[in-house]
Amino acid sequence: MHDDASPRTPVRVLILRALFLSVVASLLVTGIIGGLLRAGVAVPLPAHSAWPGQAVLAHAFLMICAFMGTVIGIERAIAVKARAAFAAPVLSALAGVSMLAGAPMVAGWLAVLASLGFIAVNVTVVSRQKAAHTLLLLTGATAWLVGNLLLALGSQAAAVVPWWFSFLVLTIAAERLEMTRLMRRRSGAAAALYVCLGLMLAGSAVFAVSPVWGGWLYGLSLAGLALWLVSFDIARRTISSHGLSRYMAVCLLLGYAWLAVAGIAWIATSLGYSARVAALHALGLGFIFSMMLGHAPVILPALARVKLLFGWFFYVPLALLHSSLALRLFFGPFDFALLGAGAAGNAAAIAVFAATMVASVLAWRARHPAPHRKRHAVPAPH
Repeated sequence: MHDDASPRTPVRVLILRALFLSVVASLLVTGIIGGLLRAGVAVPLPAHSAWPGQAVLAHAFLMICAFMGTVIGIERAIAVKARAAFAAPVLSALAGVSMLAGAPMVAGWLAVLASLGFIAVNVTVVSRQKAAHTLLLLTGATAWLVGNLLLALGSQAAAVVPWWFSFLVLTIAAERLEMTRLMRRRSGAAAALYVCLGLMLAGSAVFAVSPVWGGWLYGLSLAGLALWLVSFDIARRTISSHGLSRYMAVCLLLGYAWLAVAGIAWIATSLGYSARVAALHALGLGFIFSMMLGHAPVILPALARVKLLFGWFFYVPLALLHSSLALRLFFGPFDFALLGAGAAGNAAAIAVFAATMVASVLAWRARHPAPHRKRHAVPAPH
């Protein structure tokens, strides 16, 4: 998508793109509503509608497979510049629609097909550039396939969710490795990273037979990965910079702190403590969504071929996300009202961030009128 719609783009293609993006946005919204309902938040919904119940049951599927899987699939499809690569995100979006329609078996197998297509795309990426970060991306795609297969075959959520999270964590680790590949690291740093990620995959596999040992391995891997990222990621240097670079560093470092919390919570859960909610949301919201907030101002403009005007207002949804998550996880277990308030704050943070992105694009366009935009054209992403 260009900053200004190209006259060569057929109207039907633009309509299909708009419809697809609206479906993806709807999957995010329904996933968030499912999470709010699970937290006891009263959400005004149409009467006699069946999908809210499905959204509650399939909250993790909608957020990880249907939304995140689709968004990452779109990003990778644009990167490889092949129409066939868009089959994966289309299938994962259809899986989300099927889940909401009350067809979980169909949704599960569509997710399997989506992850198979996504693996094929990543094999293409590796064939073009065989590097540590591309191999990690392929490993993450394989973890997604394993989780989806377990779901389709009827496995319990406890055995499936760790694989889904491994997909996202491996994807983020690969992106951070790519962005910092030119940094000099101490001897053994790479080996330490692979040990952490290997423990995470081992923990995911062990969950099916022993949740206790699976939780231990998984938690240790997350805590170790948090320590590795804090020690070797470029964010600890760019935190002293200005503008967008500092904002990204704040997002990353806050995310790494929540990753450590998630690791501790996974271990605590395996020991019998009531920390599962903290384990899931510290990882899913504190780490993964913080990474999204940090990377989106760079990745989305490159994919959508637009410019945005960065400013202090980007810190508003970031502060709202982390403060409401702290309220939800640290005080929510002792007060149901605070639990709901924290969950509502999490949802509001995502909505405010989406509005911030749109407003920043419009602000840039207002500052750079149409006749002058060609001088600021965004180059095609490589």
